[in-house]
This record gives sequence, structure tokens and C-alpha cells, in this order.
Amino acid sequence: MLSYQHIYHAGNLADVQKHALLAWVLAYLTRKDKPLSYVETHAGRGLYHLDAAEVIKTGEAAAGIGRAEREAWFGADHPLSLAIERTRARHGQTAYPGSPLIAANLLRKTDTLHFAELHPQEYAGLTDALKPYKAKAHRKDGFELAQSLLPPNPRRGMLLIDPSYEVKTDYDRLPGIIARLHRKWNVGVIALWYPILTDGRQKGMVEALKQQQLPKALCHEVQFPAVREGHRMVGSGMFFVNAPFGVGEEAARLETLFARL
Repeated sequence: MLSYQHIYHAGNLADVQKHALLAWVLAYLTRKDKPLSYVETHAGRGLYHLDAAEVIKTGEAAAGIGRAEREAWFGADHPLSLAIERTRARHGQTAYPGSPLIAANLLRKTDTLHFAELHPQEYAGLTDALKPYKAKAHRKDGFELAQSLLPPNPRRGMLLIDPSYEVKTDYDRLPGIIARLHRKWNVGVIALWYPILTDGRQKGMVEALKQQQLPKALCHEVQFPAVREGHRMVGSGMFFVNAPFGVGEEAARLETLFARL
């Protein structure tokens, strides 16, 4: 349950989809001069270096953010590009932000940020990465944190649920968890990331989410080649509740880019 470390997969194609949409939504939410809350249930260490041995070993970053940057998928004014630029200005040119640092670099001093992480080494890395920012790291189960914090103060904002899915029952539990959290916080943007696997185990979860008819629901999936022979992840999905206006256009643009792979 606590063995997953994202550094082996940091910057992969799933991250590109997830982080591009996350950055877009956060930039949209900050257009209003009103404070907001951001909560993340499975934060990881928050900061990665793409020249780390673990990253190079899998080659996933080279096929992911490396390719996206070589082919200029995101303009200099895209929120993901801004978050990467600000991270590298502080941590060097090999740095890559996980979702916590994307949020920390795009949100404002008036906003409130909470991150949950249980893995002891990942939590230690997260607390270190967040030192320059006004943000709170919690060594706590992410679903318990969300349950305790929602509805947050300020009430505007976003919740990102991004589990490793090492706990196989997550696929069965997540639709109910999201429905309960939405009932507690009906104005919040809730985003769930999930892998698309060759055995299709994510399909039942996605169908259950759709059947709940949650407001302004948006399901976005992209397909990509397995990073190596036998690798089971062949795509990436994001499910939004209260999806902001316009995010569907950014999602469609990403689909066009991923279709070139």
C-alpha cells in the first residue's frame, strides 16, 4: 500500500495529460479575484528531477514531457509551461513539478493549499518541496483528509484525487467517495485521475461515475503506446465534477496532440 513512488513515472504521458488539465483549471479559477482552496489526496513528493536514475531507467519522461517539450505542445503562456518554468527557475533545468508544485506555482498567497501523503519518504520530500510556499502537507490518508476538510474555507476551489491504484478496491470505492464528497462540497471542482489499462479494469468505475449524473461532469481520455513491452497502461483519464467552462476545449486540443503518437 505504501510502496508506490512516482519518481519512476514522473513526466510520463499520463502526467502530461493530468498536469496540462490541472494547470488549465487552476489558471481559470484564479481569473476571479477571490481566494480559493486546493486539496490533493495523494500528493507524492511534489518535485522530481528528470536526470534522476529512476527516471532515466524507465524512459517514461523522455517519451512524455520530453517529447511534449521537443514538439512544443504547450506555448510559453500555457499554465503548465508557466509552472514548469517557475519550478526550474528555483530548482534547476532538470526539475519537473508534480501536481503539488504546479498548484503551488500557479495559485496565490490568498489561496489555501492542503496536500496528503502517507509514504514516509514521499512525505519528507513533499514537506521539503513545499517550504517556499504557503501550503500544508499532511501525513494522513487522503480520503480522510478530504472528508475532514470539505467543505473548505474558502469554499471556491478544487480537489484532485490521484491515487496509485495499488489498492485494487479503489476502483470500486471511488464513485461512492466522489459522490459523498460532492454532496459535502457541491460548488467545488472535483477531478479524478485514473489509468487506462489493457485489462480494462477502470471501465466499471468510469461507467459508475457517469451513471451518477453529477453536475457538469466531463470525462476525458487519451490513448498512447505502452512505454515498454508488457506495460499495462496504455492511456490516461480524467473525470471532472463541476468542470469549468472551456476545459472541454483544452481537453479536445490534447486529444489531437495525443493522436499523433
